[in-house]
Amino acid sequence: MSDMRFTIIGIGLIFVGFIILGGFGQRYQAATLESNEFETCYEYSKDLPPVEINCSFKIFDQTLFFGLVIGFIGGGITALIKGARGDWDNKVNPKDMVGPSRNQDDDSDKD
Repeated sequence: MSDMRFTIIGIGLIFVGFIILGGFGQRYQAATLESNEFETCYEYSKDLPPVEINCSFKIFDQTLFFGLVIGFIGGGITALIKGARGDWDNKVNPKDMVGPSRNQDDDSDKD
């Protein structure tokens, strides 16, 4: 059986990782292209003209961003694996059980 807590956490972490990648990833993917093709990187802003910057800083920011995303997705995969292997749901005391099988036991006691 699975451990539902870790399964839900794993799905949530993977979802957050893909949302962050989809929402903010476009801003970070141009650093490698600029560095390889033009050997000059620029910092863009809405109000000012582009400013030339060191490409290594932009690539470092890109690496940190993708490391964060991979951390979320990797943590989610780890939680899913732990959830699939877990047996916390099976370690319920008999007196704490509810459901059809528990009610049948109670009905036999009432007779």
